[in-house]
Amino acid sequence: MKNNIKLFGCDVDGTLTDAGMYYTENGDELKKFNTRDGMGMKLLRESGIITLIITSENTKIVENRAKKLKVDYLYQGVQNKLEIIEELLKKLNIDKSEFAYIGDDINDKEILEFAGLKACPNDAMEIIKNIDNILIMSKKGGEGTVREFIDCYIL
Repeated sequence: MKNNIKLFGCDVDGTLTDAGMYYTENGDELKKFNTRDGMGMKLLRESGIITLIITSENTKIVENRAKKLKVDYLYQGVQNKLEIIEELLKKLNIDKSEFAYIGDDINDKEILEFAGLKACPNDAMEIIKNIDNILIMSKKGGEGTVREFIDCYIL
């Protein structure tokens, strides 16, 4: 492992997905996930790293994806992501320097500023790209950016 990461977290829309909101004529919502990101989460778990998805959205789609990926912690409908992370780190006795996070938009700003290892997709918002010490991936959200972060900087 390249870093002493014990907890890996990521956002959903714009990170695990391309930020698109797809709707059928019947009003069903669809999201496109990248299978390579899913394999990255599996590789993290196999390496003993705890996995986390945290999002302000609250959908059955994300619940199903997290279940398929066997994510250790899923938090949906979260308005203050940093508060949740601080509580989880305390509960797991993990230092913030051992926490990695990837996100793309303003609702990820506080948690990215806090994380020991931080990254964003290539198409993240400028306010996120300007965070000190953030790693800007070459891939866009939903195109394997989570896997790129995992392969290049964590495992």
